[in-house]
Amino acid sequence: MDLILDRIKDDMKASMKGGNKSRLAVIRLILAATKQVEVDERIELDNDRVIQVLDKMLKQRRESIRQYADAGRNDLVAIEEAEILVIQDFLPQPLTEAEIDAMIKEAVAESGAASVKDMGKVMGLLKAKMQGRADMAIVGAKIKAVLAE
Repeated sequence: MDLILDRIKDDMKASMKGGNKSRLAVIRLILAATKQVEVDERIELDNDRVIQVLDKMLKQRRESIRQYADAGRNDLVAIEEAEILVIQDFLPQPLTEAEIDAMIKEAVAESGAASVKDMGKVMGLLKAKMQGRADMAIVGAKIKAVLAE
């Protein structure tokens, strides 16, 4: 099985040899974050858990981008966007809008959700399937829109 952590470590070596310092810095951040989870939880990370760590890193950067943009710090926005591109390289292929919409409809039917109050049931079914493949904030807004109809 192709482990994401192995790919990350191989890419780190390639970045070191190629002299790509900005990419190397982001990869080191990824490895530090995964190592921190391993130490804190006393576990060895599998691909699903690595995807969760990467997804959390993406979420943090998206939030930083919003804050930097509001403050007019486009230089910092550019740095965060570059980091997002590197992190996304290690995530599975993103879902298309159509795939997300179809998965939401399927989960709503499967959970029997009838109103926005049932959003947690739908999100629970989708989170594992979509982790690292879709922005869960956008997915949440789409679920809310479907359930509000």
